Amino acid sequence: MFNGSMVALITPFSSGQVDEKSLSRLVKYHLDSGTDVLVPVGTTGEASTLSSQEHKRVVEIVVSEVAGQIPVIAGAGSNNVAEAIEYAEHAADVGADAVLHVMGYYNRPNQEGIFQHFKALDETTRLPIIAYNVPARAVIDILPDTMARIATLKNVVGVKDATADLSRPLRERLLIDGDFCFISGEDPTAVAYNVHGGQGCISVSANVAPALCAELQTACAENRYQDALDLQLKLMPLHRAMFTEPSPAGAKYACSLLGLNEPTCRLPIVELRDVTKRNIEDVVEKLELPRMR
Repeated sequence: MFNGSMVALITPFSSGQVDEKSLSRLVKYHLDSGTDVLVPVGTTGEASTLSSQEHKRVVEIVVSEVAGQIPVIAGAGSNNVAEAIEYAEHAADVGADAVLHVMGYYNRPNQEGIFQHFKALDETTRLPIIAYNVPARAVIDILPDTMARIATLKNVVGVKDATADLSRPLRERLLIDGDFCFISGEDPTAVAYNVHGGQGCISVSANVAPALCAELQTACAENRYQDALDLQLKLMPLHRAMFTEPSPAGAKYACSLLGLNEPTCRLPIVELRDVTKRNIEDVVEKLELPRMR
């Protein structure tokens, strides 16, 4: 259902507000660059710092600008189930194709609580659900047995796996019957994840180098793994640079070098150190990425 190069889209700001013009420009940039799916208001979209009104407005703009050309998976996750339901309902109302739900960060539920969280979402959601497993941020891990239970829910169609555990897709595939989207959420291991049965990556680096990331995912889909490996080696300095300091500061700064947006993040994410900026500038220059005019 969802595959290829998927972008964990940044949310541009200007003068403390969502920069709607830059957001529209970003969407066009990805449509022109071969991106397969857009994923707004996730972790990289700084969803945790957006007001409810801003969150919904970003989804509206992205869906409107995409105009059905590629799928939009709207971030709708919250540790408050009622809020997650509200965001999912809004995403359905404005025409998103699916929703991405992160697990209950800060709450720290047990595995049964995780399942019940997704069961409540499944019972109230009209759209396909991608379960987002990111233990580094959510503190808790959706274990393979629990993921298999979640996969039995009628609207849950896949996982965004940001565990960086390359055994996960194999272990989960042994437990999950039928069609299920296995999507990496971790750029450096994306090719290896695809070798283990993945169908793509929801990528931070694809904000900056969408054409190269799309080419990499196409190579994987066509079983041209040597070509994919060559592209991954080319992209690895960018993958590393994006997380030298807390994300999405790196991605926003790199995109600003391309004329796409201002580099501003919301607190508690702060401006990059000069040494990190120089590293990102060097990486972007070596990749010869196109600038917006």
